[in-house]
Amino acid sequence: MNKNLRLVINNIKDKRFEDKNFFERDELKTILDLYAKMVSEGSWRDYGLNISNKQVSFNVFKNATENALYRICKNFKPKNKNLKYFITDTNGKILKNSFELKKLLEDINWKKI
Repeated sequence: MNKNLRLVINNIKDKRFEDKNFFERDELKTILDLYAKMVSEGSWRDYGLNISNKQVSFNVFKNATENALYRICKNFKPKNKNLKYFITDTNGKILKNSFELKKLLEDINWKKI
């Protein structure tokens, strides 16, 4: 059994999981709503999650065999408050950043980047 995997739903009251970080429920809902919209338009086809001690990222793919087109990241310990949430491209270049996830995702034109 992998010690790094754990159930993230309904663990809020459990003291063992208070210091663990992931997307919160409303953050994940916002991202998945955007993902559903982009899939219905035919722009995105697949996604994956990367989780580390420093950040979690929602990776978006055009094709499952390629590198991620975009990564929507949440930084757990940002040095600058505007780097709490950011979007990177395939090469890891930060395209946009913000301290608020909804604002970050609403203010970007996904067809132009």
